[in-house]
Amino acid sequence: MLFTLIFQGNLNEIQPVHGEERRYSCDECGDSFSQEQILIAHRHTPSGEWPFICDICNKSFSHQSSLKRHQRIHSGGQPFCCDVCNKLFSQQSYLKKHMSIHSVEQPFCCDECNKSFSQQSYLKKHMRIHSVEQPFCCDECNKSFSGQSNLKTHQRIHSGEQPFCCDVCNKSFIQQSNLKRHQRIHSGEHPFCCDVCNKSFSQQGYLKKHMHIHSGEQPFCCDECNKSFSDQSNLKTHQRIHSGEQPFCCDICNKSFSQQSSLKRHQHIHSGEQPFCCDVCNKSFSQQSSLKRHQHIHSGEQPFCCDVCNKSFSQQSSLKRHQHIHSGEQPFCCDVCNKSLSMQRHRCIHVDVQ
Repeated sequence: MLFTLIFQGNLNEIQPVHGEERRYSCDECGDSFSQEQILIAHRHTPSGEWPFICDICNKSFSHQSSLKRHQRIHSGGQPFCCDVCNKLFSQQSYLKKHMSIHSVEQPFCCDECNKSFSQQSYLKKHMRIHSVEQPFCCDECNKSFSGQSNLKTHQRIHSGEQPFCCDVCNKSFIQQSNLKRHQRIHSGEHPFCCDVCNKSFSQQGYLKKHMHIHSGEQPFCCDECNKSFSDQSNLKTHQRIHSGEQPFCCDICNKSFSQQSSLKRHQHIHSGEQPFCCDVCNKSFSQQSSLKRHQHIHSGEQPFCCDVCNKSFSQQSSLKRHQHIHSGEQPFCCDVCNKSLSMQRHRCIHVDVQ
């Protein structure tokens, strides 16, 4: 607190340093300082006293150089390039942080769990996990956070603020990281590559899920039936079989579904939308599975084979009907005389004769 009193009255004298002498970085504005006590004084300066304001998001900064660096977020300017992997950054401090990935130097170690970090600030944030310290509290819902930046991001849920906007489709996001992931849809960028099969992905999470294919790892296990899954989201979907939960509801007919994808397919019934088109005859279908079945007509493919007589069929439903011949099953019953038949079309013929 002593340093706050010394430096707070001389805001303009607390200048960020440049070059190799930078050591202590502010998480809020990106400024770096040569001494920790100057950084502490800088952090205790109320943001209302920062005279340089971004005309896009109204964020304030203590120095014009900090404002210029911040504005690259909105402009997309990334002049600092990594010599190892060519990744671009808007600020030199971000590049330096990134370089620690390649150097693998992690000198800051947690006394509790021995996890190491490349920067002291990362270690301090990590230590809150063990101390359960969450000093930043939301005024709306009283949820607490370990970092002020996490609180600010959370508060956008209540305010509806989405300051990060895609310049291609104008879709807005709460977090810049979400915007960056979204922008890969337009750019087609797949920066995360599998070192086994070279398949690329737009998000690191997708790569991690994919890697389970090669490792065979299925770390997520159902408590009810012990079935294992490679992905936690697949486990959650599976658990709805046991719980009967169907959280996705059609707002037209109120029919509920266990998966969002099933709801989307169902909604094509109401909208009449048929987005899946055959590239041979241009016939359209509401579901991709229906299109695939239809395409067997053109290809002549009959992938469903009877294990009794080896007769093949283009559709699984046709195979099931055929198997009634071998099993002797007659599930279709005449309402008039109660005669049972193996196929529904046979029942229809029988009823017409009657």
